[in-house]
Amino acid sequence: MRNWKCVFLLLLHLAFFLATEALKFHRTQRTERISGSAGDVLEDDPVGRLKVFVYELPSKYNKKILQKDPRCLSHMFAAEIYMHRFLLSSPVRTLNPEEADWFYTPVYTTCDLTPNGLPLPFKSPRMMRSAIQLIASNWPYWNRTEGADHFFIVPHDFAACFHYQEEKAIGRGILPLLQRSTLVQTFGQRNHVCLKDGSITIPPYAPPQKMQSHFIPPDIPRSIFVYFRGLFYDVGNDPEGGYYARGARAAVWENFKDNPLFDISTEHPTTYYEDMQRAIFCLCPLGWAPWSPRLVEAVIFGCIPSIIADDIVLPFADAIPWEEIGVFVDEKDVPNLDTILTSIPPEEILRKQRLLANPSMKQAMLFPQPAQPGDAFHQILNGLARKLPHGGSVYLKPGEKILNWTAGPVGDLKPW
Repeated sequence: MRNWKCVFLLLLHLAFFLATEALKFHRTQRTERISGSAGDVLEDDPVGRLKVFVYELPSKYNKKILQKDPRCLSHMFAAEIYMHRFLLSSPVRTLNPEEADWFYTPVYTTCDLTPNGLPLPFKSPRMMRSAIQLIASNWPYWNRTEGADHFFIVPHDFAACFHYQEEKAIGRGILPLLQRSTLVQTFGQRNHVCLKDGSITIPPYAPPQKMQSHFIPPDIPRSIFVYFRGLFYDVGNDPEGGYYARGARAAVWENFKDNPLFDISTEHPTTYYEDMQRAIFCLCPLGWAPWSPRLVEAVIFGCIPSIIADDIVLPFADAIPWEEIGVFVDEKDVPNLDTILTSIPPEEILRKQRLLANPSMKQAMLFPQPAQPGDAFHQILNGLARKLPHGGSVYLKPGEKILNWTAGPVGDLKPW
């Protein structure tokens, strides 16, 4: 049986220490610069380092889809829309495709929502194939590389595998026509068929203005030790349990629902953002996919992200020192989560909080309107710029073909 008295004394000691140090911190407004190459990369400016040509597609691939359902502007997959808007007015855009380093095809593949606001990925492969067929037929640039100098935004749960259930996503694999392209995606997991080499992993969209409107005074102490709001089970899609989140969320609930150190619930209060700013650790467990907007929210609100998702590939990992700002807990170790978190020295907690207070860190996780230096838009461009110049293998020899246009499930080959 756990000794709750000892735990309470430990928490009281930790809370007093952190509150005292936090008061000093907020009086001096100290942040800690990210050291080494990560800090330099985070502050890179992509302007002047690459040129992007944006294909002008018929509006049925983007604008008309958005007009049909404006909810797409605010869901976690909205990066595909905002990246399109950003590029149209970005100084890296070129109207001359002959001088372009990269080509971008604006297709809104996640903007087909259920009444509950969840994206249906079933039409996405046909939609993407249709767009690629269009650019291949009307411009010469796809055919000279078969897409190797093209990038696509694919913010689905499992990116260009186009399914929200992992088993089925693995069975589908990445859409064959995208095998040579650079994929910009929220999904990231090592040694997974839905993440190919050279992809750029990005944060999911979280509404910047909405979050900023919920900031609380920085001197309010963090009196919540561990915070989480969300599902622990998905009875509708996983009635037998164990498949959703690979059982990790269920383990959090079963082990810590009565633990006073853990403020966890399925209820989503109106004070959700404020509560995160009062918490020391915010749980970021996998769900159907390893990523979620909680990762963005935790960084923005200075709550140490406690990441429970084995083999996750995190956004902009070459620019953001996730190992220094977060805590990583193996899924099998969830039953020991309380011991793991309470054993972290207060000095280490404070250093993580100072790093999280760095404005550059927060900016890199957001897609603001209008765009701002160092934001997620610019981090994506930095990632593309670092891939230049293209190697000789990008360009095909006359008559050479690599991609198989008839590969994939039969349903994907039907016209869109």
